[in-house]
Amino acid sequence: MGKILSRHLGYNAAFLHGLAKSEIIWERRAAILLTFPLIRINKFGPTLAIARDLLDDKEDLIHKAAGWMLREVGNRDQEKLTEFLMQHKSKMPRTMLRYAIEKYSPRQRAEFMKR
Repeated sequence: MGKILSRHLGYNAAFLHGLAKSEIIWERRAAILLTFPLIRINKFGPTLAIARDLLDDKEDLIHKAAGWMLREVGNRDQEKLTEFLMQHKSKMPRTMLRYAIEKYSPRQRAEFMKR
């Protein structure tokens, strides 16, 4: 579904950032998940930008989705993910951070979780 929507919508930064600020949880979740096709073609900027928009979100479901997409970025470019995490780890919700660092070594995960 996300792939179809992304193809139809293209990458429209204003649209995705608008969704990320919505009061509707499903729209905020869609904002981050719609970046997945971009991750697959190594365009990480939109995912990182939307993840930044969602750092203050109160919903665990949003934390999980954002952490998942961040982990997908890391699967393709761990250096890019590490850079993002170093900037935002102290502000990231714990669940988002845990999902994002799943592929790191146990020692690295422990370091990130110290914040």
